[in-house]
Amino acid sequence: MPKIRILPENLSNKIAAGEVVERPASVVKELLENAIDAESTKIVIEIEAGGRKLIRVSDNGLGMTHDDALLSLERYATSKIWRDEDLFAIETLGFRGEAIPSIASVSRMEMVTRTNENDAATRIAISGGKIKQVSEIGAPVGTMITVKDLFFNVPARRKFLKTVPTEMGHITDCVTRTALVYPNIHFKLINNHKTIGNWTATPDISHRVIDILGRDLWGKMCEIDYESHNVQLRGFAAAPDASRTTKRGLYVYVNGRFIRDRVIDHAVMEAYHGRLMKGVFPVAVLFVRVPPAMIDVNVHPAKNAVRFAAQKQVHDGVVTGIISALKSLDRPGAIKKSAPSILERSVAPLPSYSRTASLFDQSIHKTIAPSSIAVVKEPEPAPYAGPGEEVDFAIAAMAATAESAEAPLSQKKGFATLRLIGQIHNSYIVCESRQGFIIIDQHAAHERILFEKIRSSYSRSNTASQRLLIPEPLELGYREIPVIERLLADFSKMGIEIEPFGGRTYMIKSVPEPLTGKSLAPLIMEIVETVIETGSSKGMEKALDTCFAVMACHGAIRANQALTVEEMEALLRQLDELNFPAHCPHGRPTWVEWTTRDIEKAFKRVV
Repeated sequence: MPKIRILPENLSNKIAAGEVVERPASVVKELLENAIDAESTKIVIEIEAGGRKLIRVSDNGLGMTHDDALLSLERYATSKIWRDEDLFAIETLGFRGEAIPSIASVSRMEMVTRTNENDAATRIAISGGKIKQVSEIGAPVGTMITVKDLFFNVPARRKFLKTVPTEMGHITDCVTRTALVYPNIHFKLINNHKTIGNWTATPDISHRVIDILGRDLWGKMCEIDYESHNVQLRGFAAAPDASRTTKRGLYVYVNGRFIRDRVIDHAVMEAYHGRLMKGVFPVAVLFVRVPPAMIDVNVHPAKNAVRFAAQKQVHDGVVTGIISALKSLDRPGAIKKSAPSILERSVAPLPSYSRTASLFDQSIHKTIAPSSIAVVKEPEPAPYAGPGEEVDFAIAAMAATAESAEAPLSQKKGFATLRLIGQIHNSYIVCESRQGFIIIDQHAAHERILFEKIRSSYSRSNTASQRLLIPEPLELGYREIPVIERLLADFSKMGIEIEPFGGRTYMIKSVPEPLTGKSLAPLIMEIVETVIETGSSKGMEKALDTCFAVMACHGAIRANQALTVEEMEALLRQLDELNFPAHCPHGRPTWVEWTTRDIEKAFKRVV
């Protein structure tokens, strides 16, 4: 018996499906691309149970004849390429010739399609890759493909699907990414019979950009218009203050295809170099065009990666194009000239709350100043240890970081016994210890103080909060809405009250005391994006810790902020009350020590 065998057709189709159809969003992506290639002007996507139960994509495109519809179910059948040369000059989205038969092999699928020349539509019912019925039916011009019970015959693949909200989130991302680059097409997304996205066709792509990315970017986008050699770059780059903690705000399209590419990602970060803090990423929408012969899109079954023939040209073109656009930020008011389509012709700005809020803040600044350590309400510590009882600071700090059952530092008073010397560059607190001197990062230290305070209050469900006189508006993207709905109860326990206001807008009505006077909209967006990025695999407890860390970072005093002697002393006392004061919630050290021996070695007094 031979060891090498020809696989049966149903098994080979399932293998192909495993490469192309990873999850419900993969099905939506393939069907959307086919609808766009069919010159559709309206596409409706209907989803039930996160795509497990139903995925239906309907379009008003060219449609297919009876024979073409049947041929589309054969593997390697396509209308996009004919010759070898076509493979390296592809200008369409779908071309592999595997999507439709692969989807049909792992679902119960129905195709209804009709061309303008035919009076009746062709209906084909397929189950697990086998054609069950072919008939004629009345239907409008275009194609409607219905996919039910995805992976019903591949239980191993079905069990690896994530929760319904997670899978729906991926589908929403897929649709919005596609809608972003095709503003001339009307997209409608329906989830469980409820419309959650309706993007009508528009001649101005800035309308679509603002609609999908959010009106909070209004007035913060620079228009990119650059061309050199064989590289053309169009799009929009946001000001650095609109940056995010993940790459979810970076949309890169090459010849109309959404991709993830390390070369372009590197170019974007290089263009923003010197404008962004470490650990944050810019918001940008980039449309790159190169001659089809200079790009290979056939490098991944899901078509989400490409290979450039002139990689350096593309990289340098993206860098130069973005830098040219960002230069407008260096001149007051110039951003309005660089992006009039967004700023003047798109959507009306949200009502301004900042002027009223600032007056309100000024009137009570002395009582709620968020940056002042002195106003943090902590119980007065016990009397300090005397000079003869002073503990070794290094040992105390090491004990604080060890996760053991030893007595907490609050009983040792390691920080409060230090002799305060002063502040360096309004960022670092310098103290003298028995062994030498200690430098404390005031931002990192205050972060740890707030982090433990917020986490402790949350565990006791008694987080003190202050109701806002003027609620702060928060506009979310389509992917973020179901996430924040799940987090509302947790936000409430944190002292953050958020209520729906209509559409994609929510209102922040109360804030925790440590964050009084701060704008919470960026913080909430960062928390929501972090939860989306990490998913549910880490568990809610770790996700909450991430949220607490973000809250602490936003509420902590900053570097380059002058502190009084009383504020610095209060910071030292509060560090003594912590369980783990040696590192901020992000893992950075809160203090470093130079011993007397280190100093003597620096001055060559000892060997």
